[in-house]
Amino acid sequence: FEVLSTLFSYSFMMRALLAGALVALCAALLGVSLVLKRYSMIGDGLSHVSFGALSIAVAFNWAPLAVSIPVVAAAAVLLLRITGNGKIKSDAAIAMISAGSLAIGIIVPSLTTDVSSYMFGSILAMSREDMCLSVVLSLVVLGMFVICYNKVFAVTFDESFAKATGVRVSAYNLLIAVLTAITIVLGMRMMGAMLISSLVIFPALTSMRVFKSFFGVVVSSGVVSVVCFFIGLILSYVYSIPAGASVVVVNLAMFGMFSVVQMVKQSR
Repeated sequence: FEVLSTLFSYSFMMRALLAGALVALCAALLGVSLVLKRYSMIGDGLSHVSFGALSIAVAFNWAPLAVSIPVVAAAAVLLLRITGNGKIKSDAAIAMISAGSLAIGIIVPSLTTDVSSYMFGSILAMSREDMCLSVVLSLVVLGMFVICYNKVFAVTFDESFAKATGVRVSAYNLLIAVLTAITIVLGMRMMGAMLISSLVIFPALTSMRVFKSFFGVVVSSGVVSVVCFFIGLILSYVYSIPAGASVVVVNLAMFGMFSVVQMVKQSR
């Protein structure tokens, strides 16, 4: 309790906890749909695009989030267009855009400034303005997910049936991609380009070990993601280790625990 009271006495930790928990929740909810649609690596690809955009913005003294959010959203739309026409496989398209963006993000800023905090994450990089913007946009993402939940469910499991029932499949796929892009950009400050995709992938995969219904996986993913982020942030403070890496390790441990629970249930 003494550790927690000391932790909460720092304003930068409170900012990281509030904004990070909301971003982790958004990433987990969207991650369920992405994993089931086999688009889980889109988070990794978009994180590299975000790194490139943020790095260029910092190099030219532009507002990082104002530049990167539309750029990453455009990249998400481009990925959907490329994979939708069937000429390039989705994994190849993601790898192509990811590698190109990462290379640009490394080359341009190396001439002017250090952007390692965007590569590996830093909770100290979270300003009050960033926190406010992250909270507002995270609430927008959560609101859109809740409002469109039924349509997202239909598009996730059977696009052909959803289209036959009148659902605008392409529009909802676009919505999922854009919301994911926003979430990735918001989480870059703390998790870094190398680790932000873990917030999208791990909670969904962990929850799927135990829960089988879409609603159960969604709820479990949200809870697991926020709990893992909170524990990871505490461990980061106590042991002076990078917050992003700490959160990923906790997620990995949680995946192992859920896998054990799955094996126990199957052995009965």
